[in-house]
Amino acid sequence: MYIYSFEKLSVWKESIELVKIIYKITNRFPSEEKFGLTSQLRRASISISSNLAEGTSRNTNKDKAHFTTISFSSAMEVLNQFIISKELNFVLEKDYILVRVKIEKITNMLNALRKSQINK
Repeated sequence: MYIYSFEKLSVWKESIELVKIIYKITNRFPSEEKFGLTSQLRRASISISSNLAEGTSRNTNKDKAHFTTISFSSAMEVLNQFIISKELNFVLEKDYILVRVKIEKITNMLNALRKSQINK
């Protein structure tokens, strides 16, 4: 089976791990948040890896870097929504720390990827 270039990116793999963590945590959110924070967090976390995948199909490094920037923005969206979720007591402290550490790792990797794309 062919492996696409985005599947080889460490940051893509990390972002898929974040999606799984977000899904597990949001399963415990109140049912009335199904169409609120639960949905928003899940979509934003998926957007990180999706934009990385889409960006690899672009022809120019400028376009690739643009999609990496969008991935970074989605990571910030996840962080913001996760902070709100913690403020609303939907998230345990240990889960909050886990997600923050994972987002920090992903955003550092995205910054490095973007720099390499711009400098090619």
